[in-house]
Amino acid sequence: MKTLRLILGDQLNLSHSWLDQVNDDHLYLMAEMRQETDYVKHHIQKVVGFFQAMRNFASELEDEGHYIIYFKIGDKNNPQKLPELIKQTISEHKIKKFEYQLPDEYRLDQQLQEICRSIAIPSEAFDTEHFYTSRDELKNHFKGKKQLLMESFYRMMRKKHHILMANDQPEGGKWNFDQSNRKKWDGSPKIPKELSFNKDVSDLLEEIKNAKVVTFGNIDANNFPWPTTYEECKELLDFFCSDLLKHFGDYQDALHTREKYLFHSRLSFGMNSKMLSPKEVIDTVVDYYHAHKDEIDISQVEGFVRQILGWREYMRGVYWKEMPGYAKLNKLDNHNPLPDFFWTGKTKMNCLHKAITQSLDNAYAHHIQRLMVIGNYALLSQIDPDEVDAWYLGVYIDALEWVEITNTRGMSQFADGGLVATKPYVSSANYINKMGNYCKECVYSHTVKSGENSCPFNSLYWNFLEAKKAHFKNNQRMSMMLSLLEKKNKGELTELQERAEKIIQNPDDF
Repeated sequence: MKTLRLILGDQLNLSHSWLDQVNDDHLYLMAEMRQETDYVKHHIQKVVGFFQAMRNFASELEDEGHYIIYFKIGDKNNPQKLPELIKQTISEHKIKKFEYQLPDEYRLDQQLQEICRSIAIPSEAFDTEHFYTSRDELKNHFKGKKQLLMESFYRMMRKKHHILMANDQPEGGKWNFDQSNRKKWDGSPKIPKELSFNKDVSDLLEEIKNAKVVTFGNIDANNFPWPTTYEECKELLDFFCSDLLKHFGDYQDALHTREKYLFHSRLSFGMNSKMLSPKEVIDTVVDYYHAHKDEIDISQVEGFVRQILGWREYMRGVYWKEMPGYAKLNKLDNHNPLPDFFWTGKTKMNCLHKAITQSLDNAYAHHIQRLMVIGNYALLSQIDPDEVDAWYLGVYIDALEWVEITNTRGMSQFADGGLVATKPYVSSANYINKMGNYCKECVYSHTVKSGENSCPFNSLYWNFLEAKKAHFKNNQRMSMMLSLLEKKNKGELTELQERAEKIIQNPDDF
């Protein structure tokens, strides 16, 4: 009986049990589709990265003897849409059963369920065998509880999977070393040159252009830096352990104008495409730490583990618990348009110029650039979360909706009203100056609160608190800032509001 097995572009798991044995009756289907390139405008490096990784994956399966049906983006017989693709393949190859791995995006989950209802053959869904958790594990963990506290979920995960545990207690005597992970990098210790794979993707780039796929951002076709095979992902993981891990935790929140990556691993694209499993990543890092305890403090390792075992799995669980309604939440009622400089990087604010230009050039920014620079500005400017979501989903090579939307609409933009974050992640210029050197090279003064020379973050911050104070009146974590707001005299507050309004109305010319 011929069985068709669909593999999506973010399901590149060579260790999946489907692939344990070669069976001539199993046909594997993969496709580069306009459906996926066009639902939001993507960074060109993201499209190239996924297509190249998909092609490499398909080649490896063919080398192992599996039968692959693969459609490139420019193939004339590529239907470009998933329903037509599956039905066409079923008909042409006289398929008797359709199988697929559970997708991680809600829209694809719904689409595949509809496809299965519409075809006249049996179908079956399988787990991707990638995550530590099932879709419903977080929902079951928090059943009957009012708040979805990540720390509670993270501790449960540490215990369940016995990661960084000494019997039933956390290694190092603490569950969380976040207070140790907030150092400002000032040039020392030296940051090793990043590991880059420098591949020639000019032919693929030409195919994408010929297919008239609309993208944005920049790319060097002769030096594509991202890993697109399991072997390259593993090489990047080993490089992180040997060269970066010992300082990762200390400087994971740091900002610097001349350092894009600092001590970050850049493994998220490899994991989110499933070339690399989170379990292999954590096991490798923890094993390396245990073998080098004389060189590496546990705070460096715990901060890394928390991002993957805690935050990544937590965000996925929230996504499946709250979708589809989550994608429409706008609890703060923000509706301002996204400024043009999000697409160009051309703004006089140095922190935004650096973070956005880096994003456009590299399809990458680390979490503090995304949260406390770009996201902070978007929230303070009260930009519509729909527009913020679309930009974040498109610009970063690791962005898939299940992890992007909960981070952006939830943690960054507080559009979910506090489901993910207990308070909005907003700040004046003080935090940005504290964590990096962006402010030193800026035309605006981070110490001046109002007036033309003042950092826009300062007036935007107080204007936001005043505009949204009704939303936060019962939020204990906001009580101190609201108290400070109440103490401002009317004239000062009016001046701050007027300055903020000019910035919001003319974000590229203030």
